[in-house]
Amino acid sequence: MKITVLEIIAGIVGLLSGFQSLAHAADANAGGKKVLILYYSWSGNTRELAKQIQAQTGGDLVELETVTPYPTAYNQTVEQAKKELEANHLPPLKTRVDNLASYDVIFLGSPNWWYTLAGPVRTFLSQNNLAGKTVIPFMTHGGGGFANSLKDIKAFCPNATILEGLAILGTRAKNAQGDVARWLHTLGMAK
Repeated sequence: MKITVLEIIAGIVGLLSGFQSLAHAADANAGGKKVLILYYSWSGNTRELAKQIQAQTGGDLVELETVTPYPTAYNQTVEQAKKELEANHLPPLKTRVDNLASYDVIFLGSPNWWYTLAGPVRTFLSQNNLAGKTVIPFMTHGGGGFANSLKDIKAFCPNATILEGLAILGTRAKNAQGDVARWLHTLGMAK
């Protein structure tokens, strides 16, 4: 069997158009919008959800880190978070998102600390203008769900579009792929 040069070129073109279709399919999942998954995680539960969202959307993943890490002991962290909230202290961040303007959709993740967002997430929101962006909250918690977090996100982001969020018990985070998939599907963000 003889293969001509034209047949080889046609095969290569067909192969490349297949790759192009895959790239367009990935863009279509977010409606052609650039997606950022931005989160803070102390115990690893919120990180787990963030990775699941990233795997199912293809968005860029950025973890917020503080200049001074929180204590490793749970009770010490709880007390520090309470003092920060009472003093309206925003812990300085080591993490910067220099290309924030290039993102259209921001999945924003936090553990529920004292019925609201963790300090590092509040710091980020206070330092960055998300006007015109679509913000999609996700949260891990020990039984309090979102509590006041959605109200607080709206206060920090008055000119952003806030979509339906997902709150998952921290103990369920590692096995939440189905919940994440259903939520992303309802948002029109599923692959």
